[in-house]
Amino acid sequence: MRSCGILMHITSLPSPYGIGTFGSGAERFVDWLKSAGQQYWQVLPLGPTGFADSPYQAFSAFAGNPLLIDLDDLVQKALLTREDCLNADFGADPRFVDYEKVNRTKMSLLNEAYKHFSEDVGYLSFVKEEAAWLEDYALFMSIKESNNLQPFWLWDKELTNRNPEAMKKAAEEHVERVGFWKFVQYVFFDQWNRLRRYANRNGIKIIGDMPFYVSQDSSDLWTHPDLFQLKGAGNPAAVAGVPPDYFSATGQRWGNPLYDWHAMKKEDYVWWIARLKKATEMYDILRIDHFRAFDTYCSIPAEEPNAVNGKWMQGPGMDFWNEVKKQLGEVNIIAEDLGEVFDSVKQLLKDTGFPGMRVMQFGFNPKNEDNDHLPHNYVKNSVAYTGTHDNDTVMGWAKENRAATANAKKYCRASCLFSPLNKAMVKTLYASASKLVIVPMQDLLGLGSETRMNTPSTVGGNWKWRMTEKQLTPKLAGWLSSLGFVYCRRGG
Repeated sequence: MRSCGILMHITSLPSPYGIGTFGSGAERFVDWLKSAGQQYWQVLPLGPTGFADSPYQAFSAFAGNPLLIDLDDLVQKALLTREDCLNADFGADPRFVDYEKVNRTKMSLLNEAYKHFSEDVGYLSFVKEEAAWLEDYALFMSIKESNNLQPFWLWDKELTNRNPEAMKKAAEEHVERVGFWKFVQYVFFDQWNRLRRYANRNGIKIIGDMPFYVSQDSSDLWTHPDLFQLKGAGNPAAVAGVPPDYFSATGQRWGNPLYDWHAMKKEDYVWWIARLKKATEMYDILRIDHFRAFDTYCSIPAEEPNAVNGKWMQGPGMDFWNEVKKQLGEVNIIAEDLGEVFDSVKQLLKDTGFPGMRVMQFGFNPKNEDNDHLPHNYVKNSVAYTGTHDNDTVMGWAKENRAATANAKKYCRASCLFSPLNKAMVKTLYASASKLVIVPMQDLLGLGSETRMNTPSTVGGNWKWRMTEKQLTPKLAGWLSSLGFVYCRRGG
């Protein structure tokens, strides 16, 4: 079945509280998606953001981001007052997230809500069911707070190394704050599950996004150091990234610790499979970022400043996915297979049967050379995009790539008056053979580079864009719905 969807992160939704949440704004967006004939809503990772506010650098591979919690729900439950929320400072510009203010204000309000919270059956059940990761995460965040948010390798050595006596003492000392962090996760998942049920009832499936790697400063690395390539507590021997590519001449040095796949195999990949199981409970479909690393991954010596000297190493391949199928059965995966793709990566995709990705912006080039990212080459078992969260918007890209844009305009039959480039590209995408097409909301709205979500290899200034309520119009929904009808992609 041919289908279509929108890429729009939760943080980008309209709300009166400085950042998009799981509240009424999210439900209105679901209603709009339904009216636009969409079947899918793709979001970015929902983990608790750490370094540079990136959803791909979370403090936990299992926990949720407190900043996405809906405050109105807490008011309805008498954990906060309306005045608490209305008088708080979340930042002045509704078009962009002021992370410093939002984080400070929202965490203060969540602490206030916790003061009025009483444990109930739902909470006790949640804590019991999620204990495998929740206990360590809550203690990790509590100790981190008491250490001025420093990374765990800068804590007292006994805690960094998880000395049993030190851990027992810390658990006793931080019992109140551990309770707070458990409460936050309970509220997060309660609200997320409610939003997902609302979406599903309205014919909208959620596509989640899983970073391949975990953050160096994460409860995962602190709790499971034996599963990573380290040369000391929290100290990677080598780090992740990609060699020079479309985005960067020196490659991308992400800095994430690398997995010790041999150690993971000995445990039947139990940590990874628990992670996948959690994700499949949260989402209808899961997009795995940097999927190619299951085949071959780039290993960069930790002391190197960039990825130029990175080397390709062998990943777990089909051995991993055979174990996943054995333990979890069939899973709905979208494989992000962008960048340098070896034949072995293509074979892994073929063996798993997962659809790969196609990105229209990558298809157009000054020399008009044919490639897999031009729509006439899309295969049915693929998911196609105008661009991803790492791309500039279509309109921003067009200003910076004049020659490629000239080819794109001819290919998509764009015209300034009747069919601007962004809509012409969406129309061409819908006409392609890909079974699923996804359009970033910025491209649908025809917005410029100032709304770009992320510029790879840069720190700061990313992940900030927000949509305003007035941009979500019935007219735009009608245009998308009619497009879906013409190209046999309409839902609802």
